Amino acid sequence: MCGMPQPPPVRSTSTRPARPDASMSLLTNVMDHSLDDGYAEAAARKKADGSGGMPKTLRAKLGLAAGLVLAALVVTVGAAQARVAAPAVAKEREELVDRIEGETSAADKLEKNVDELRDDVNARRREALEKSGEGDRSDLVGTLAGAVEVHGPGVKLVVNDAKDVGTGADGKPRGTSGFSDTGRVRDRDMQRVVNGLWESGAEAISINGQRLTALSAIRAAGDAILVDNRPLVPPYTVLAVGDGERLSTAFQDSADGLYLHALQESYGIRTAISVADDLKLPAAPSLIVRTAQPITEKGTS
Repeated sequence: MCGMPQPPPVRSTSTRPARPDASMSLLTNVMDHSLDDGYAEAAARKKADGSGGMPKTLRAKLGLAAGLVLAALVVTVGAAQARVAAPAVAKEREELVDRIEGETSAADKLEKNVDELRDDVNARRREALEKSGEGDRSDLVGTLAGAVEVHGPGVKLVVNDAKDVGTGADGKPRGTSGFSDTGRVRDRDMQRVVNGLWESGAEAISINGQRLTALSAIRAAGDAILVDNRPLVPPYTVLAVGDGERLSTAFQDSADGLYLHALQESYGIRTAISVADDLKLPAAPSLIVRTAQPITEKGTS
């Protein structure tokens, strides 16, 4: 009897349960392989070549140590050289000091000799004037010529630059002077002062101790005023021997005195005049006094 075919038996299979970390495979892979494969291969190659054997920190420390050793060596060598050269430098300094002291002493001796020679010249000059037949007029001739020292009453006049030497008191330049620095005393100002004192009756005049004679010249060299080629510095102290009161009044009333007053009012140049009972003026150091002799027919033949 034919029976009906039986269906194949169903094989029962058990399903494997899923791992609890199956959904975290990417994170697990990252944790297990924290270093990229490329970096790992590069590190392996450097290790094989021997270039990555020393840490960078160690190399830096060794370089710093080498630099410190080199610096210490340089300092030591420099100190040794300084110690070696110190005696030579000290010796040269002592020699220089000795030379300076020697030259200073020589200059002092020369200055003393100059003073002695100047006194001798003045004495011989007075003797020559006395022998020239002038008689009682010898002292007067020497005074007027600047050949002898003089002292007596007179006038003291001080002339100084303005406090602000850039412009005058009114802020305007001195248009006719030709100088941009208008508050500064110029040589032509001192020329007018001296000429005004001579005209007012001065018998002898000096500027900052420099005796003026008939041959004296007041000139300029840049901003400096020269008297007989000797530079003067402000303030300029002018001493004039004469009748003090009359000399002072006559000068201040003269055209040159009014000119000086105008400089004071317009350009701030400072002036001060006073009468002195006793002034002392030195002799002109380089003056050579010559006397004229009449020419006779015998002398011309």
